[in-house]
Amino acid sequence: MKDPDMNQHLTLTPDSDYDTIRAAIRYLSENGPDTTDLDRFARALGLTERQLTDLFRRWCGLSPKSFAQAVALDHAKSLLRDKASVLDATYEVGLSSTSRLHDLFVTYEAMPPGVFRAGGAGIDMIWGVAPSPFGLAVVTATDYGISGLGFADAQTSVDDAFADLANRWPKARFRRDDQRIAALVAGIFEPTRWSPDRPVRVVLIGTDFEVKVWETLLKIPCGQATTYSDVARTIGRPSASRAVGAAVGKNPISFVVPCHRVVGSSGALTGYHWGVPRKRAILGWEAGVISAAH
Repeated sequence: MKDPDMNQHLTLTPDSDYDTIRAAIRYLSENGPDTTDLDRFARALGLTERQLTDLFRRWCGLSPKSFAQAVALDHAKSLLRDKASVLDATYEVGLSSTSRLHDLFVTYEAMPPGVFRAGGAGIDMIWGVAPSPFGLAVVTATDYGISGLGFADAQTSVDDAFADLANRWPKARFRRDDQRIAALVAGIFEPTRWSPDRPVRVVLIGTDFEVKVWETLLKIPCGQATTYSDVARTIGRPSASRAVGAAVGKNPISFVVPCHRVVGSSGALTGYHWGVPRKRAILGWEAGVISAAH
């Protein structure tokens, strides 16, 4: 998306919200989280002050000021304050525990290692595209559940996003079915649909080490974060932080397996396969989910 002309107001639609949010994050990163001058902030995005407020309320339920705080560079540090408890036994009660009512409920199945080594040979998958709060969601799925989730935008075409996911299983057979994918995506990105009675099913296909890392990511609650070193400690490999980082980066099911909730020990938002601005946007959006739940 090109930077909007400060003298020309945009026509906003839900489909264009993320492009504007991305521009807002870029503006806030360059100018800091102080949004006391809402009119100036709005004009920098090509919006009126009313459009600005409506946009954030619609997109994440937060005021512009609360959103700015949620995507500030030091926001991840605040998420780490209680990190000691994030991966402890408290959360061993289960991914679908009622203690996580404001989080996505996920059940998963790990495919046998032989399937991974065979590159998905013999597996039939569908794929498709559907709108999400973070741009177009590109999704692959098997009969077992969702096997891949990525994003398309002005920088990454739908074909490129699909190739990124499909190349992980080069011998699988893919068929496009946008209608079925749209139903899956609706259950992922609409918090009112999050329920233990309707969990999102995913299938994890990777090496034993990668699957162990991804299983651990599923324990990080919405509104909290942990570090690569804590994930390494939790899986019994305290010296493997770098290998954990590589496995996190290869997570094929973005958002659902919340690799965006893993940050550097300083709170830095180090790397994200689909772009650090999107990682910051997801954390800001989740702050709105938490706010609405309380």
